[in-house]
Amino acid sequence: MTRRTAIALSALLACATGGAPALAQHDDGGGALTPRNNTTDREHTRHTHQHNPDHPTVEPTPDRYTTNRTSPVVLPLPGEQDAFCFVVFGDRTGGPDEGVAVLKDAIREVNLIEPDLVMTVGDLVQGYNENDLWMKQMREFKSAMDELICPWFPVAGNHDVYWRGPNGLEGKPQGEHEHEYEMYFGPLWYAFEHKNCWFIALYSDEGNPETGEKSISKPESQRMSEEQFRWLESVLDKAKDADHVFAFLHHPRWRKGNYGDDWDRVHEMLAKAGNVSAVFAGHIHQMKYDEQDGIEYFTLATVGGHQTFDAPRAGMLHHFNIVTVRKGQIATAAVPVGEFIDPRELTEQLTVAATTLAGAAVPVAGEAKIKPDGSVAPTVLTATIANPTGFDVDITLAAESDDSRWIFEPDHTHGVIPAGKTREYSFRVSRMEDSLDRAYRPAELVLSQDLLTEAFRYEIPPVHAEIPLDVHSIIPPRSEGELAIRTGDGAALVIPSNAFNLPDGPLTVEAWLKADGFNRRTGLVCKTESSDYGLFVSNGKPEFSVFVGSAYASAEAEKPVLQPDRWHHVAGVFDGSEVRLYVDGALVARVPGSGSRKTNNLPLVIGADVDGNGNPTSPFTGLVDAVRVSRTARYSGERFQPARRFEPDADAVLLFNMDGEALGYVFDESPTKAATRLGAAALVPAN
Repeated sequence: MTRRTAIALSALLACATGGAPALAQHDDGGGALTPRNNTTDREHTRHTHQHNPDHPTVEPTPDRYTTNRTSPVVLPLPGEQDAFCFVVFGDRTGGPDEGVAVLKDAIREVNLIEPDLVMTVGDLVQGYNENDLWMKQMREFKSAMDELICPWFPVAGNHDVYWRGPNGLEGKPQGEHEHEYEMYFGPLWYAFEHKNCWFIALYSDEGNPETGEKSISKPESQRMSEEQFRWLESVLDKAKDADHVFAFLHHPRWRKGNYGDDWDRVHEMLAKAGNVSAVFAGHIHQMKYDEQDGIEYFTLATVGGHQTFDAPRAGMLHHFNIVTVRKGQIATAAVPVGEFIDPRELTEQLTVAATTLAGAAVPVAGEAKIKPDGSVAPTVLTATIANPTGFDVDITLAAESDDSRWIFEPDHTHGVIPAGKTREYSFRVSRMEDSLDRAYRPAELVLSQDLLTEAFRYEIPPVHAEIPLDVHSIIPPRSEGELAIRTGDGAALVIPSNAFNLPDGPLTVEAWLKADGFNRRTGLVCKTESSDYGLFVSNGKPEFSVFVGSAYASAEAEKPVLQPDRWHHVAGVFDGSEVRLYVDGALVARVPGSGSRKTNNLPLVIGADVDGNGNPTSPFTGLVDAVRVSRTARYSGERFQPARRFEPDADAVLLFNMDGEALGYVFDESPTKAATRLGAAALVPAN
C-alpha cells in the first residue's frame, strides 16, 4: 500500500457534512489511537445543514458524460473551479508524554487525505526549559511532522519561546527561546501564497514593548510590535487580489480578558482588507467559534496537548480541522484524532481476523460457590484467551461487577498475544458476606481486544463472560403457584453446550408452551445449526428435527395444531430408528431415521432457535414451562398422558420446571444441575 494513494472515507464524509465523528481515546502506552465510535440510533436523529451555498454545477456535455442507457434524468456535473484543502493542528504540549503518539496518529490520518499543506497554531514543544532540553523536544516534534507528505508551517506559542532555568527567569537570554525557534522552526512571523490564497503566520508573544516581559496573563505583554504591524499591513496590501486570506496565531486574542484590547487594531486591519476569510488560534485547549465583520474566528483544542475530555462532542478533545477552499467560500470540519479508517488496510485477512475476534469465547476454568449468607470463599479462576488470527492482539482482561461486594485480585491484566498463540490469565475471586438483596449483581470477565497492524490498532467490541457460579446452596423452595418463563424479543434461556452431556443414541425433548401467537419460523427448544436437534412451532405447526446420519430426520405436523393463548405439551422422540412428534400426548407425525447424531458446541436455547454464533434467533413469544431433555425414548405408541410437572430421574439430562429463581438463576432439577441465568426472560405465573 502506498501512503500517497490512500483514501480516508471518514474525511470525505466530514468535509461533506461539516460534522465530526465520535471521540477517539488513545491507549496509555503511547501507541496508536483506538476508534471509540459507539454511536446509537438516537445519535442519528439529528442532522446537519449546510453553511454555504450549493456548489456550482453545469449541464452534462458529451465530452464529460456518456451512457448507452435512456433516462429522462439529467445528472448535473460538478463545476471545474479550482479547490483545495489544508489542515490545521492544535496544541501539542501541556499534556502527558504520550501526546507525541497522538500527534503521530494525526499525521498518519492527514497523510490519508493528502491536503495541500498543514498549519499549526503553536505550542509545538513542552518548553519552559533550557536549551538542551528544548533542542531535544524540537527534534522530537520535527521528526514526527517530517512524516507528513505535504509541507507544514509552524506558528510560535508560549511553550515554544518561554525560557526557564533552575531559578526561574534568572539568567534568561534576550528573547528567551526566540532565537532557537527561528533557527530551527522558522520566522516568528511570515506569510506565503498558495493558489491565489495568502496564509499569514502572526506572533502573539512578543511581550511587553517596554520591559520585554513575556506573560500569558498580562494584557501589557500581549501586544504586537509596530514592526509586526507594519509588516502585516504590507502583506495585506500584497494579498489584496487574493481569493482568500487566512491568519494563524497561537493566542485567541480576540477573546480579550487577559489578552487586553490590542487585537482590536489587528481585526480592524483584517476587516478593512475585505478578503480575510478566517483566523485560527489555539492555546485554550477547547474549540470555540466566533464571527466578526464577516471574518470567522476558529479556536482549536489539542492534538496531543493536555485535554480534560469534559465534553468531547462540545470541542474538548484531540482533533484537527480540515478546511476546503473554493472561490467565494470555505468549508471546515473538525475531525477527532483516531477516527479515520484506511480502506486499503481492510484486506480479507484483516476483516476475517476482526470478525473471528469479535465472536471469541472466554472459557473460564473453575467455579465460585456462593453460600446462603452471600459470601464466596476465595476461588482461583483461569481464563484461556486464544488468538487464532495472523495478527498480534493487545488484550485487557478485567474482572468486573456492579456489585461492590465482589473482590477481584487482580481486577484486570494486560498483555499482547502473538498471532496463533494462546495465553492463560488467573484471577482470585471472592465476595464479602452480606445479604443477597436487590443490589446483588453477577461478576463477569470482560475481554477488550485491539487487533494490531503496523499502522493502526483496530478495536474489537468487548466480549463478556459471566464468572461461573455454583448457586445450588441457594436453591429456593418450590413456588406455591405454577410458574413459567416468558420469552420473546431476545428473551430466552441459553444453556451452554459444555454444561450438560446428551450421549449419542435415543433422546426425548419436550416442553409445555402457551403462545401469544405464532410466526413463520419459531424455535422452542433448539440446538440446531446443520446438526443436533430442535423443537419448532412455526405457524402453529410443530416439528421435531434430529440430525442423524447425513441429514435431518424431521417429524412435522401436516397442519397447524397449536392454538394461541392455550397450554400445549409438545414432545419429540428419537428411538434410534424413528423420529416421532407428539402434541398433547397424541402422535401427530413420524419419520424413519437412524445413524449417529451430528453434534455441535452451540448452546441449547429455550424460547428460540440458535444461530451459528450461539445467539437466540427466530424467537417464541409466550410462556414456556417444564422443559425436559432425556437420554431415552420416553414415549411410544399412539397416545400418552403428559405430566404437567416432571419429577427428576436418572434419564433426565436437563429438567427446568421453572419453580422459582434466585439471583436471576433458574434451576435444573436433573442430575446435571445446570443452573442457568434468566437473562432477559422473566419468571411469571403460569396462568
